[in-house]
Amino acid sequence: MLLVTVFVSGMTVLAVEMSASRLLAPYFGDSQLIWANLIGLIMIYLTAGYYLGGRLADRYPRSALLYQLAAWAGFFIGLIPFLSRPILHYSLSGFQSYSAGIIVGSFLGILLLFTVPVILLGCISPFAIRLQSRSVVSTGHTAGTIYALSTLGSILGTFLPTLILIPFLGTSTTFLLCSLTLLLVSLGGLFRTTGYRAMWYLLLPLVILLLRLLFPGGLVKATEGLVYEKESFYNYIQVADQAGRRVLMLNEGQAVHSAYRPGQVLVGGVWDYFLLAPYFTSLPRPDEIDNVCMIGLAAGTAAKQYTAVYGSVPIDGVELDPEIVQAGRRFFDMTEPNLNVVVQDGRFFLAQTDQSYDVMIVDAYRQPYIPFHLTTREFFGLAREHLNPGGVVMVNAGRTASDFRLVDVLAATMSQVFETVFILDVPGISNSLVIGTDEITTLDQVYARLETISNEWLSLVAAQAMGRIRYPGGHDLVLTDDRAPVEHLTHLIILRYLLEGE
Repeated sequence: MLLVTVFVSGMTVLAVEMSASRLLAPYFGDSQLIWANLIGLIMIYLTAGYYLGGRLADRYPRSALLYQLAAWAGFFIGLIPFLSRPILHYSLSGFQSYSAGIIVGSFLGILLLFTVPVILLGCISPFAIRLQSRSVVSTGHTAGTIYALSTLGSILGTFLPTLILIPFLGTSTTFLLCSLTLLLVSLGGLFRTTGYRAMWYLLLPLVILLLRLLFPGGLVKATEGLVYEKESFYNYIQVADQAGRRVLMLNEGQAVHSAYRPGQVLVGGVWDYFLLAPYFTSLPRPDEIDNVCMIGLAAGTAAKQYTAVYGSVPIDGVELDPEIVQAGRRFFDMTEPNLNVVVQDGRFFLAQTDQSYDVMIVDAYRQPYIPFHLTTREFFGLAREHLNPGGVVMVNAGRTASDFRLVDVLAATMSQVFETVFILDVPGISNSLVIGTDEITTLDQVYARLETISNEWLSLVAAQAMGRIRYPGGHDLVLTDDRAPVEHLTHLIILRYLLEGE
């Protein structure tokens, strides 16, 4: 039972860490900063546990105490989904009021929930080494065996929640299963070492199960007009009806990734301006493009609009998350016959395909971050290789009313690859589009092309874009595969917005 407990505790540590990231993602996102804080604090807790476990083992070298530590760790893990819920919902008021104090406080409050169980789990391995060691001669072999078992458990704890438990059962149920598994093993050890005195510890799993019955969970995150929610391998997905349109929200939900208004082409968002991409270059006839590539298809808003405006133009829509594709087909009428959906990473797709395009749209946010490998000089070089003569690439980037640093850095990077780069600051929302073309063209020529538009929907968008297109202001930083601090730039934008409100 001792070795089984070591294995299960190792599995639980990583399972809790992986589940913790999914617990935080719907509220705080899934960025490197979140992972760094989570991993860093888990390591601190484990360090404290290793030290404490070694001291306890030397002073009280009894198997019963080890099983008691594991049982209490399992119990506190089972409490995490219930204790975290009010803190997470409190954090929403921080996002709504842009209060850095509430957001940071809520984030730290959640991480504190992991302090006790992870420290207790950290006690298990050094305690087990002390109990298993029969002599100084065998200590090395014993320590190696214990840490090998713990690491094997950690491997299982890494993949089991990620590939099976969270996608099919959900985050809270994953915590529950981790809790009950560790409690079951611990109780087995306690009954073997203490007999009937272990009866009191049966209350621990009963309390967890009672809480589950009283608070079954339901929604991961309450949202106005919620139609559907799903935890996929990559995202926490929500579909909701809001303000007269159906919207797709991912993870922390602070941005809309797709929108749909039945019977209408324009949906009132950045996707409307994607329609102008052909007019930034001298294609023979911008209204007769041959094909389009959309990296970051989401639920198909832009594909639906391009089909409505430009006809049945062949579109390759690349989307990493198959569950988002399913949501698009089910809730956003993503059924265009000219749309070829490819479930794949956008850069990998470009590296593998032989196809070339007139228009390439890159809208691959994992809000508020753009995956760094889709922002570098090497990526844009690959994109240019897949453009037809006169082709154009349009990239969606986030900003605030006064902070354009990410937009400027993207423009500087694209300027290393494309002959001409423009920026379109989308009115009314915190987005700018960075446009690159492989030919030399001027701002006057772009405006002249926009004035020739006769399509009623396109003309509305073009009118709103007039006066908002500009040349890049210039920036020293060029993003490369080796150095692309996209998340750092985004953090600075968010921090300035929270502190200054602009």
